[in-house]
Amino acid sequence: MLLQPTTSVKPPHQKTENHVSFSSSLSYSLSFPSGFCNLGGFTKPLSCPRNHPVISCSSISQVHSYGTVDYERRPIVKWNAIYKRISMNDGPERGSVSVLNQWENEGKKVTKWELSRVIKELRKFRRYKLALEVYEWMNNRAERFRLTTSDTAIQLDLIAKVHGISSAEEYFVKLPDTLKDKRIYGSLLNAFVRARKKEQAESLLDKMRNRGYTDHALPFNVMMTLYMNLKDYHKVESVVSEMKEKQIPLDIYSYNIWLSSCGSQGSIEKMEKVLEQMNLDTDINPNWTTFSTMATMYIKLGQLEKAEDSLRSVESRITGRDRIPYHYLISLYGSLGKKEEVLRIWETYKSQFPNIPNLGYHSVISSLVRLDDIEGAEKIYDEWLPVKVHYDPRIGNLLLGYYVRKGFVDKASAFFDQMIEAGGKPNSMTCEILAEGHIRERRISEALSCLKDAVSTEGSKSWRPRPANVSSILRLCEQEEDTQSKEALLEVLKQVGCLDDEKYMSYIPLSNGTFTSSEQEIEKDTSDNDEGSEILLNQLQESL
Repeated sequence: MLLQPTTSVKPPHQKTENHVSFSSSLSYSLSFPSGFCNLGGFTKPLSCPRNHPVISCSSISQVHSYGTVDYERRPIVKWNAIYKRISMNDGPERGSVSVLNQWENEGKKVTKWELSRVIKELRKFRRYKLALEVYEWMNNRAERFRLTTSDTAIQLDLIAKVHGISSAEEYFVKLPDTLKDKRIYGSLLNAFVRARKKEQAESLLDKMRNRGYTDHALPFNVMMTLYMNLKDYHKVESVVSEMKEKQIPLDIYSYNIWLSSCGSQGSIEKMEKVLEQMNLDTDINPNWTTFSTMATMYIKLGQLEKAEDSLRSVESRITGRDRIPYHYLISLYGSLGKKEEVLRIWETYKSQFPNIPNLGYHSVISSLVRLDDIEGAEKIYDEWLPVKVHYDPRIGNLLLGYYVRKGFVDKASAFFDQMIEAGGKPNSMTCEILAEGHIRERRISEALSCLKDAVSTEGSKSWRPRPANVSSILRLCEQEEDTQSKEALLEVLKQVGCLDDEKYMSYIPLSNGTFTSSEQEIEKDTSDNDEGSEILLNQLQESL
């Protein structure tokens, strides 16, 4: 049954996620169980404010009243009130610790269950630093809060996301061997996979095999996502073979990743055979992710009618209060060029939920921009501004990028100013979009200034400039015989680790103007957004 709006009245929306990450030094203790500024403008210099730093659960016994007053029942309002305070507390020198201290200074006590629920919600909306700070606060009160091995595994995962894989390894090494169960090993394995550390992940998996920690599907699913990201599809098949040989039942994630691997190899026949096997497996019920992945692959392989059939299957499998399927439906209908379907799903989405997160607005604005409906995208952007809790620069970047690509210089300049006025903190991509505008106007110095700013913005750790932009600047430097700017560009590439990446550098033209890789390969490899794989990674993360 297809989704249909249940009401034409637009409910108010309020966003509760995706605050831009902040930088601060966070000391974490082991607790075991017992701005940038001066972005150049297009027609005039643009300045923006400097970014200011701001500083699974244990089981619950079921409560019965038996006719007496139930003093143990915990009202949901309490954890939600704490969560809202933490998630909205983005001022300078503030964070989870200050909120929790203030909460208790007001005479209110907080329980382990409530803090675990807050952490779960913060992780759900990728507020990893704030979640880690909650653990830090509990670690400093070990006499009150007994942390389980599940808590330790979650802390390791958060440390990897906030401080990097090296810090996560250090945390793991300091843990007593008696504490390192399969959940903690699995958390480190997941961290290695997210960092694409193939050798370390494979070595750790061997240790898990020796300890008997690979008697279930999860570690194999995590490894398959690594091989998917590395486009090593043969290894995905090897993992599936190992699971079958050792009689480890494939779960829904195993099948979905296997299906995605077959589609990524361009084999519709193999992909459909995997679906047949899923249907024959009495323990498996293909879910919306299965058909969203198939739709993604059908679109890439030009089977548009089959893609539409798969999207109808996605719609019929949405259950409960899950927002994520709507995001993918909107995006995939946009990829199909179905504007009317994008708007239909969007209206249905709004009718089902009292608030829409930033990811929802991002998906619909992105689809409309892709469909060249800039007026529609601007209208929804204007709807988002008054209801947002935090300004997500990724949403503003969608419109800014459109204006730059279309050559609307003045409009791009004015919109950037509006982003800042609305509370936006430009990220690395914002800077690079501005750089593209300068490249189009042959302003080498201003473009380089933007790329330098991109390196210093918050959350820029994983950013790398698009090879096409680097190539364009190099060409301008050679045409202008500007050796100094060329050296400045190489310094930027060195700072973000591009010069040591042979594959990345193969996309950059040599001194004679030729590439070691084709221009088409550059665009395919650097702009490919495998939505199916992203779903699988997100769901696997939640299953840890």
